[in-house]
Amino acid sequence: MSSTGRSLIRRAATAATAAGALVAALATAAPAAPLPPAGPTPAPAAAAALAAPDIPVANVKAHLSQLQSIATANSGNRAHGRPGYKASLDYIKAKLDAAGFTTTVQQFTSGGATGYNLIADWPGGDTDNVVFAGSHLDSVTAGPGINDNGSGSAGVLETALAVSRAGLQPTKHLRFGWWGAEELGMVGSRYYVNSLSTANRAKIDSYLNFDMIGSPNPGYFVYDDDTRLESVFKDFFATKGVPTEIETEGDGRSDHAPFKNVGVPVGGLFSGADYTKTAAQAQKWGGTSGQAFDRCYHRSCDTSSNINDTALDRNTDAIAYAIWTLSS
Repeated sequence: MSSTGRSLIRRAATAATAAGALVAALATAAPAAPLPPAGPTPAPAAAAALAAPDIPVANVKAHLSQLQSIATANSGNRAHGRPGYKASLDYIKAKLDAAGFTTTVQQFTSGGATGYNLIADWPGGDTDNVVFAGSHLDSVTAGPGINDNGSGSAGVLETALAVSRAGLQPTKHLRFGWWGAEELGMVGSRYYVNSLSTANRAKIDSYLNFDMIGSPNPGYFVYDDDTRLESVFKDFFATKGVPTEIETEGDGRSDHAPFKNVGVPVGGLFSGADYTKTAAQAQKWGGTSGQAFDRCYHRSCDTSSNINDTALDRNTDAIAYAIWTLSS
Protein backbone atom coordinates (compact mmCIF):
# COMPACT_ATOMS: atom_id res chain seq x y z
CA MET A 1 0.00 0.00 0.00
CA SER A 2 1.28 3.51 -0.82
CA SER A 3 2.16 6.19 1.80
CA THR A 4 -0.75 8.34 0.53
CA GLY A 5 -3.16 5.52 1.29
CA ARG A 6 -1.78 5.16 4.83
CA SER A 7 -2.25 8.91 5.39
CA LEU A 8 -5.85 8.73 4.22
CA ILE A 9 -6.54 5.82 6.55
CA ARG A 10 -5.14 7.73 9.54
CA ARG A 11 -7.33 10.78 8.77
CA ALA A 12 -10.44 8.56 8.33
CA ALA A 13 -9.78 6.87 11.66
CA THR A 14 -9.46 10.22 13.42
CA ALA A 15 -12.77 11.41 11.90
CA ALA A 16 -14.54 8.20 12.92
CA THR A 17 -13.33 8.58 16.52
CA ALA A 18 -14.66 12.16 16.67
CA ALA A 19 -18.01 11.11 15.19
CA GLY A 20 -18.33 8.32 17.72
CA ALA A 21 -17.68 10.76 20.59
CA LEU A 22 -20.37 13.09 19.26
CA VAL A 23 -22.96 10.30 19.03
CA ALA A 24 -22.17 9.23 22.61
CA ALA A 25 -22.57 12.81 23.86
CA LEU A 26 -25.91 13.22 22.14
CA ALA A 27 -27.13 9.94 23.55
CA THR A 28 -26.23 11.03 27.08
CA ALA A 29 -27.79 14.47 26.68
CA ALA A 30 -31.15 13.40 25.16
CA PRO A 31 -32.29 9.81 25.42
CA ALA A 32 -34.25 8.68 22.36
CA ALA A 33 -38.03 8.85 22.72
CA PRO A 34 -39.64 5.40 22.95
CA LEU A 35 -41.48 4.12 19.88
CA PRO A 36 -45.29 4.32 20.09
CA PRO A 37 -46.84 1.04 21.16
CA ALA A 38 -47.99 -1.21 18.34
CA GLY A 39 -51.75 -1.17 17.82
CA PRO A 40 -53.85 -4.34 18.05
CA THR A 41 -53.87 -6.63 15.00
CA PRO A 42 -57.06 -5.82 13.06
CA ALA A 43 -59.64 -8.58 13.35
CA PRO A 44 -61.13 -9.91 10.12
CA ALA A 45 -64.31 -8.10 9.20
CA ALA A 46 -67.47 -9.99 10.03
CA ALA A 47 -68.54 -9.70 6.40
CA ALA A 48 -65.33 -11.37 5.27
CA ALA A 49 -65.86 -14.19 7.75
CA LEU A 50 -69.30 -14.80 6.27
CA ALA A 51 -68.27 -14.37 2.65
CA ALA A 52 -69.73 -16.91 0.26
CA PRO A 53 -67.24 -19.33 -1.25
CA ASP A 54 -66.30 -19.45 -4.89
CA ILE A 55 -68.02 -22.60 -6.14
CA PRO A 56 -65.68 -24.71 -8.32
CA VAL A 57 -67.36 -25.03 -11.70
CA ALA A 58 -65.55 -28.35 -12.17
CA ASN A 59 -67.61 -29.75 -9.30
CA VAL A 60 -70.84 -28.57 -10.90
CA LYS A 61 -69.83 -30.09 -14.23
CA ALA A 62 -69.01 -33.38 -12.50
CA HIS A 63 -72.66 -33.55 -11.36
CA LEU A 64 -73.80 -32.80 -14.92
CA SER A 65 -71.61 -35.62 -16.17
CA GLN A 66 -73.33 -37.99 -13.76
CA LEU A 67 -76.78 -36.82 -14.87
CA GLN A 68 -75.74 -37.33 -18.50
CA SER A 69 -74.57 -40.87 -17.69
CA ILE A 70 -77.85 -41.58 -15.94
CA ALA A 71 -79.83 -40.40 -18.96
CA THR A 72 -77.65 -42.39 -21.36
CA ALA A 73 -78.27 -45.53 -19.33
CA ASN A 74 -82.03 -44.90 -19.24
CA SER A 75 -83.31 -44.40 -22.80
CA GLY A 76 -81.68 -40.98 -23.15
CA ASN A 77 -83.83 -39.00 -20.70
CA ARG A 78 -84.56 -38.25 -17.04
CA ALA A 79 -88.27 -37.55 -17.42
CA HIS A 80 -91.11 -37.90 -14.90
CA GLY A 81 -92.21 -41.50 -14.45
CA ARG A 82 -89.08 -42.82 -16.18
CA PRO A 83 -86.23 -44.68 -14.43
CA GLY A 84 -83.75 -41.93 -15.31
CA TYR A 85 -85.60 -39.46 -13.10
CA LYS A 86 -85.55 -41.65 -10.00
CA ALA A 87 -81.87 -42.49 -10.60
CA SER A 88 -81.12 -38.75 -10.77
CA LEU A 89 -82.93 -38.16 -7.49
CA ASP A 90 -81.10 -41.06 -5.83
CA TYR A 91 -77.75 -39.63 -6.95
CA ILE A 92 -78.48 -36.22 -5.43
CA LYS A 93 -79.97 -37.67 -2.24
CA ALA A 94 -76.88 -39.80 -1.62
CA LYS A 95 -74.62 -36.74 -1.92
CA LEU A 96 -76.76 -34.76 0.52
CA ASP A 97 -77.10 -37.59 3.03
CA ALA A 98 -73.32 -38.01 3.11
CA ALA A 99 -72.91 -34.26 3.66
CA GLY A 100 -75.11 -34.20 6.79
CA PHE A 101 -78.42 -32.96 5.42
CA THR A 102 -81.77 -34.28 6.57
CA THR A 103 -83.46 -35.44 3.37
CA THR A 104 -87.11 -36.21 2.67
CA VAL A 105 -88.55 -37.79 -0.48
CA GLN A 106 -92.11 -36.71 -1.20
CA GLN A 107 -94.20 -38.83 -3.57
CA PHE A 108 -97.03 -37.66 -5.80
CA THR A 109 -98.86 -39.00 -8.84
CA SER A 110 -99.15 -37.34 -12.23
CA GLY A 111 -100.31 -38.85 -15.49
CA GLY A 112 -100.67 -42.24 -13.84
CA ALA A 113 -96.98 -42.32 -12.84
CA THR A 114 -95.32 -41.78 -9.49
CA GLY A 115 -93.29 -38.61 -9.15
CA TYR A 116 -90.83 -37.51 -6.50
CA ASN A 117 -89.67 -34.32 -4.85
CA LEU A 118 -86.47 -34.25 -2.81
CA ILE A 119 -86.22 -31.84 0.15
CA ALA A 120 -82.97 -31.32 2.06
CA ASP A 121 -82.74 -29.39 5.34
CA TRP A 122 -79.47 -28.16 6.79
CA PRO A 123 -79.51 -28.56 10.61
CA GLY A 124 -79.81 -25.38 12.64
CA GLY A 125 -81.04 -21.88 12.00
CA ASP A 126 -84.40 -20.36 12.82
CA THR A 127 -87.01 -22.71 11.38
CA ASP A 128 -89.54 -19.87 11.52
CA ASN A 129 -87.42 -18.11 8.86
CA VAL A 130 -86.55 -20.45 6.00
CA VAL A 131 -84.33 -19.54 3.04
CA PHE A 132 -85.24 -22.03 0.32
CA ALA A 133 -83.45 -22.69 -2.98
CA GLY A 134 -84.82 -25.09 -5.57
CA SER A 135 -84.75 -26.38 -9.12
CA HIS A 136 -86.62 -28.94 -11.16
CA LEU A 137 -84.79 -32.20 -11.72
CA ASP A 138 -86.83 -33.75 -14.52
CA SER A 139 -86.08 -33.53 -18.23
CA VAL A 140 -88.47 -33.77 -21.15
CA THR A 141 -88.75 -37.22 -22.72
CA ALA A 142 -86.92 -36.02 -25.85
CA GLY A 143 -83.50 -35.69 -24.24
CA PRO A 144 -81.28 -35.77 -21.16
CA GLY A 145 -82.08 -32.20 -20.08
CA ILE A 146 -78.57 -31.21 -19.05
CA ASN A 147 -79.12 -27.46 -19.33
CA ASP A 148 -82.87 -27.80 -18.70
CA ASN A 149 -82.54 -28.42 -15.89
CA GLY A 150 -79.50 -30.39 -14.93
CA SER A 151 -77.68 -27.04 -14.74
CA GLY A 152 -79.90 -25.57 -12.04
CA SER A 153 -80.09 -28.87 -10.18
CA ALA A 154 -76.30 -29.27 -10.17
CA GLY A 155 -75.74 -25.65 -9.16
CA VAL A 156 -78.12 -25.93 -6.21
CA LEU A 157 -76.59 -29.27 -5.21
CA GLU A 158 -73.02 -27.97 -5.22
CA THR A 159 -74.07 -24.90 -3.25
CA ALA A 160 -75.66 -27.16 -0.64
CA LEU A 161 -72.49 -29.23 -0.47
CA ALA A 162 -70.50 -26.01 -0.03
CA VAL A 163 -72.71 -25.18 2.98
CA SER A 164 -71.68 -28.52 4.47
CA ARG A 165 -67.97 -28.06 3.68
CA ALA A 166 -68.02 -24.63 5.33
CA GLY A 167 -69.87 -25.91 8.39
CA LEU A 168 -72.16 -22.92 7.89
CA GLN A 169 -74.19 -21.90 10.92
CA PRO A 170 -76.78 -19.57 9.41
CA THR A 171 -79.14 -17.40 11.41
CA LYS A 172 -82.05 -18.52 9.22
CA HIS A 173 -82.84 -22.12 8.36
CA LEU A 174 -81.63 -23.43 5.00
CA ARG A 175 -83.70 -25.74 2.82
CA PHE A 176 -83.05 -27.02 -0.70
CA GLY A 177 -85.50 -28.71 -3.08
CA TRP A 178 -85.45 -30.68 -6.34
CA TRP A 179 -88.84 -30.88 -8.02
CA GLY A 180 -90.41 -33.59 -10.14
CA ALA A 181 -92.70 -33.19 -13.16
CA GLU A 182 -92.00 -29.49 -13.73
CA GLU A 183 -92.11 -30.15 -17.46
CA LEU A 184 -95.74 -31.24 -17.05
CA GLY A 185 -96.75 -27.95 -15.45
CA MET A 186 -94.86 -27.48 -12.16
CA VAL A 187 -96.64 -30.52 -10.76
CA GLY A 188 -94.10 -31.43 -8.08
CA SER A 189 -93.53 -27.95 -6.68
CA ARG A 190 -97.26 -27.22 -6.69
CA TYR A 191 -97.88 -30.47 -4.81
CA TYR A 192 -95.27 -29.49 -2.22
CA VAL A 193 -96.68 -25.99 -1.72
CA ASN A 194 -100.23 -27.31 -1.46
CA SER A 195 -99.10 -29.81 1.18
CA LEU A 196 -97.90 -27.01 3.47
CA SER A 197 -100.12 -25.51 6.13
CA THR A 198 -100.72 -21.78 6.01
CA ALA A 199 -98.44 -21.41 9.04
CA ASN A 200 -95.59 -23.31 7.36
CA ARG A 201 -95.93 -21.31 4.16
CA ALA A 202 -95.56 -18.15 6.24
CA LYS A 203 -92.25 -19.45 7.62
CA ILE A 204 -90.60 -19.35 4.18
CA ASP A 205 -88.61 -16.12 4.10
CA SER A 206 -87.73 -16.53 0.43
CA TYR A 207 -87.83 -19.10 -2.35
CA LEU A 208 -85.08 -18.89 -5.00
CA ASN A 209 -85.54 -20.74 -8.29
CA PHE A 210 -82.83 -21.83 -10.72
CA ASP A 211 -84.12 -23.19 -14.00
CA MET A 212 -81.48 -23.20 -16.79
CA ILE A 213 -78.29 -21.42 -15.68
CA GLY A 214 -75.77 -22.70 -18.24
CA SER A 215 -77.31 -21.89 -21.62
CA PRO A 216 -74.77 -22.17 -24.47
CA ASN A 217 -75.53 -18.69 -25.87
CA PRO A 218 -76.27 -17.19 -22.48
CA GLY A 219 -77.98 -14.15 -21.13
CA TYR A 220 -78.00 -13.04 -17.51
CA PHE A 221 -81.60 -12.64 -16.40
CA VAL A 222 -82.77 -11.88 -12.85
CA TYR A 223 -86.31 -12.42 -11.57
CA ASP A 224 -87.96 -9.12 -10.57
CA ASP A 225 -90.82 -10.59 -8.52
CA ASP A 226 -89.41 -9.30 -5.22
CA THR A 227 -87.26 -6.18 -4.97
CA ARG A 228 -85.19 -7.43 -2.04
CA LEU A 229 -84.27 -10.70 -3.71
CA GLU A 230 -83.74 -9.06 -7.08
CA SER A 231 -81.25 -6.66 -5.48
CA VAL A 232 -79.19 -9.48 -3.99
CA PHE A 233 -78.54 -10.98 -7.42
CA LYS A 234 -78.08 -7.66 -9.18
CA ASP A 235 -75.55 -6.60 -6.54
CA PHE A 236 -73.58 -9.82 -7.07
CA PHE A 237 -73.39 -9.42 -10.84
CA ALA A 238 -72.51 -5.74 -10.48
CA THR A 239 -69.39 -6.71 -8.53
CA LYS A 240 -68.43 -8.97 -11.45
CA GLY A 241 -69.06 -6.28 -14.04
CA VAL A 242 -71.81 -8.38 -15.65
CA PRO A 243 -74.92 -6.46 -16.75
CA THR A 244 -78.28 -8.12 -16.13
CA GLU A 245 -81.79 -7.85 -17.51
CA ILE A 246 -85.17 -8.60 -16.00
CA GLU A 247 -86.29 -12.17 -16.63
CA THR A 248 -89.48 -12.33 -18.71
CA GLU A 249 -89.24 -15.50 -20.80
CA GLY A 250 -89.98 -17.87 -17.94
CA ASP A 251 -92.55 -15.77 -16.08
CA GLY A 252 -94.99 -18.16 -14.46
CA ARG A 253 -93.44 -21.12 -16.28
CA SER A 254 -91.22 -22.57 -13.57
CA ASP A 255 -91.31 -23.73 -9.96
CA HIS A 256 -91.30 -20.30 -8.36
CA ALA A 257 -94.88 -19.78 -9.58
CA PRO A 258 -96.62 -22.03 -7.00
CA PHE A 259 -94.70 -20.30 -4.19
CA LYS A 260 -95.46 -16.83 -5.52
CA ASN A 261 -99.13 -17.69 -5.89
CA VAL A 262 -99.43 -18.25 -2.13
CA GLY A 263 -97.55 -15.10 -1.18
CA VAL A 264 -94.00 -16.39 -0.70
CA PRO A 265 -91.34 -13.88 -1.87
CA VAL A 266 -89.54 -15.39 -4.87
CA GLY A 267 -86.40 -14.67 -6.85
CA GLY A 268 -84.05 -16.48 -9.17
CA LEU A 269 -81.80 -16.59 -12.21
CA PHE A 270 -82.16 -17.71 -15.80
CA SER A 271 -79.74 -17.85 -18.75
CA GLY A 272 -82.32 -18.09 -21.55
CA ALA A 273 -84.20 -20.76 -23.52
CA ASP A 274 -85.66 -20.50 -27.01
CA TYR A 275 -85.97 -16.71 -27.23
CA THR A 276 -83.55 -15.12 -29.70
CA LYS A 277 -80.54 -13.13 -28.49
CA THR A 278 -80.62 -9.59 -29.86
CA ALA A 279 -77.67 -7.66 -31.26
CA ALA A 280 -77.67 -5.43 -28.17
CA GLN A 281 -77.58 -8.45 -25.89
CA ALA A 282 -74.75 -10.03 -27.86
CA GLN A 283 -72.81 -6.78 -27.59
CA LYS A 284 -72.98 -6.73 -23.79
CA TRP A 285 -72.84 -10.47 -23.06
CA GLY A 286 -71.00 -11.92 -26.03
CA GLY A 287 -72.34 -14.88 -27.94
CA THR A 288 -74.27 -14.88 -31.18
CA SER A 289 -77.10 -12.52 -32.03
CA GLY A 290 -79.99 -13.89 -34.03
CA GLN A 291 -79.71 -17.31 -32.37
CA ALA A 292 -81.63 -18.75 -29.45
CA PHE A 293 -80.06 -18.63 -26.01
CA ASP A 294 -80.37 -22.43 -26.08
CA ARG A 295 -80.90 -23.96 -29.53
CA CYS A 296 -81.20 -27.41 -27.89
CA TYR A 297 -84.04 -26.40 -25.59
CA HIS A 298 -86.30 -29.45 -25.11
CA ARG A 299 -84.35 -31.41 -27.73
CA SER A 300 -82.17 -34.49 -27.75
CA CYS A 301 -79.06 -32.32 -28.16
CA ASP A 302 -79.47 -30.87 -24.64
CA THR A 303 -76.46 -32.91 -23.54
CA SER A 304 -73.39 -32.20 -21.42
CA SER A 305 -71.87 -30.39 -24.43
CA ASN A 306 -74.80 -27.94 -24.40
CA ILE A 307 -73.37 -25.86 -21.53
CA ASN A 308 -71.54 -22.56 -21.35
CA ASP A 309 -68.99 -22.96 -18.55
CA THR A 310 -68.71 -19.23 -17.82
CA ALA A 311 -72.46 -18.81 -17.36
CA LEU A 312 -72.63 -21.96 -15.24
CA ASP A 313 -69.78 -20.72 -13.06
CA ARG A 314 -71.11 -17.19 -12.59
CA ASN A 315 -74.66 -18.30 -11.86
CA THR A 316 -73.61 -20.96 -9.36
CA ASP A 317 -71.44 -18.43 -7.54
CA ALA A 318 -74.50 -16.15 -7.50
CA ILE A 319 -76.57 -18.93 -5.90
CA ALA A 320 -73.98 -19.30 -3.14
CA TYR A 321 -73.80 -15.54 -2.65
CA ALA A 322 -77.57 -15.35 -2.23
CA ILE A 323 -77.68 -18.27 0.21
CA TRP A 324 -74.92 -16.83 2.38
CA THR A 325 -76.33 -13.30 2.24
CA LEU A 326 -79.98 -14.09 2.88
CA SER A 327 -79.42 -16.65 5.63
CA SER A 328 -77.05 -14.57 7.79
